[in-house]
Amino acid sequence: MSHPPFRSIGLIGKHGDPGIRHTLERLIEFLRELGREIWLEEETDRRIPGLGVAPLSIDKMARRCDLAMVVGGDGTLLHAAAELSDFDIALLGINLGRLGFLADVPQRDMINVLGPMLRGEYDEERRFLLDCEVGGKRRKAFNDVVIHKWNIARLIEFETHVDGRFVNFQRSDGLIISSPTGSTAYALSGGGPLVHPDLDAILLVPICPHTLSNRPIMVGGDSAIEIRICGNTRTDEVRATCDGQGILEPHDGVVRITKYPHTIRLIHPKGHDYFYILRNKLGWSEAPRHPD
Repeated sequence: MSHPPFRSIGLIGKHGDPGIRHTLERLIEFLRELGREIWLEEETDRRIPGLGVAPLSIDKMARRCDLAMVVGGDGTLLHAAAELSDFDIALLGINLGRLGFLADVPQRDMINVLGPMLRGEYDEERRFLLDCEVGGKRRKAFNDVVIHKWNIARLIEFETHVDGRFVNFQRSDGLIISSPTGSTAYALSGGGPLVHPDLDAILLVPICPHTLSNRPIMVGGDSAIEIRICGNTRTDEVRATCDGQGILEPHDGVVRITKYPHTIRLIHPKGHDYFYILRNKLGWSEAPRHPD
């Protein structure tokens, strides 16, 4: 099934990557040849001046454009997704390095791949974010919210409640609350399962639990999760981190996580295959390595 073509396109670039200017210049030239309207996110314009494209704030870009192209990697796309989540704008990732879980258009092939996509030949999916609330302050997370110890070399103690029901008490280094998108990130390193992005579920993955029977669990995507700091742990010894960036301090000892009400429109080249990306990123297709 074809979609309407994209006419107005916003560009967001990874800051500090040495190859970003050349990639953006190629992309801008290509889009101009196609007669597309182009805008540059203002922070990208400030850090990479002289590209000859009018800058816009990211919220104005989201209102004006029907597609945002993120040039960088999965981390850059994560940040952009949180910024754009309140707007129904399509999001596409161009990867400067290796194939990404989210940014899956390779830089070396981007001109050939983008042509059909701009004409409306692409696959689209919707992914949800997490909404983290601590003491009246809120942050969004596309991958995960992590409850973790802060400046201490001992376990923290907390209770987990789901939809008002007590789940467990645990002593551990913390807890990863992950969306399906985040199941290939920190949650995977913590021993959590790979979760297909079509599933409406949230993962709870303990970090180095003291009780070895404390295993990862999945709950429904509409669940209300509440983490309560307790026992001998002081609230100033704990932090909540969203996608590895936004940090919240649970002074009242409670962290609440729910599904964010708006979803992300993520687009991929036609024939996008989630399992192909898993095989390539995780090395499932590699032959066993033997010592010489």
